[in-house]
Amino acid sequence: MNMSSIPLPVFTGKEMTFMATSYVLGSFTSGYYWVRWRTGQDIRLLGSGNLGARNVGRVLGPTAFCITLLLDVAKGVVAVAVASYAGVSTDGVVACILAVVAGHNWPAQLRFHGGKGVATSIGALLAFDSLGMLVVFVLFLPLWALIRSFTLSGLLAFAIAPLVLFLAGFENPSIAAFSFLAILMLITHRKNIREEFARVFRTDKPSTDKDTGHEP
Repeated sequence: MNMSSIPLPVFTGKEMTFMATSYVLGSFTSGYYWVRWRTGQDIRLLGSGNLGARNVGRVLGPTAFCITLLLDVAKGVVAVAVASYAGVSTDGVVACILAVVAGHNWPAQLRFHGGKGVATSIGALLAFDSLGMLVVFVLFLPLWALIRSFTLSGLLAFAIAPLVLFLAGFENPSIAAFSFLAILMLITHRKNIREEFARVFRTDKPSTDKDTGHEP
């Protein structure tokens, strides 16, 4: 197939503005600012060094974990809701989803050292295609029962989901959104994936997700 024949989305100035706004919204890494406000410390130098809710919970406890998780999920929901309400095209909304997750993963003001993007991705996808997220959950359950690793099961569920959505006849924008976010998750978790595979397939020690640095 001639690659030049594949249609590419052309974004308007309005859509580009919403994409930039989504990135800025994603860059508000609540875990970093919450720990900085409460302790004066840099969460990137504590625990696993990640800005996700789990590492924040290690430092500040379960309440901070819940607040950080909810705020990270909310970023994804707000980015989709605002873009959709403003009449941004479906392709533009998908681009906003990628932008808000990219902002969380690589915030410019923190020298591009952010989180792993799981919670923000879940929030965005719930707002964009909740049925697709149900498919991910259904895929996750048997994988978790088989592998007994929360991290690997979740990543595999997201990786398989685009194919399942395609076979189930979902619309192309949903398939694209899940595909791109699955790629981003695999990129940000590449080190954790190696560690988890080594942990799962070890015969001398059961697999757990404890203190491996896996963050939402």
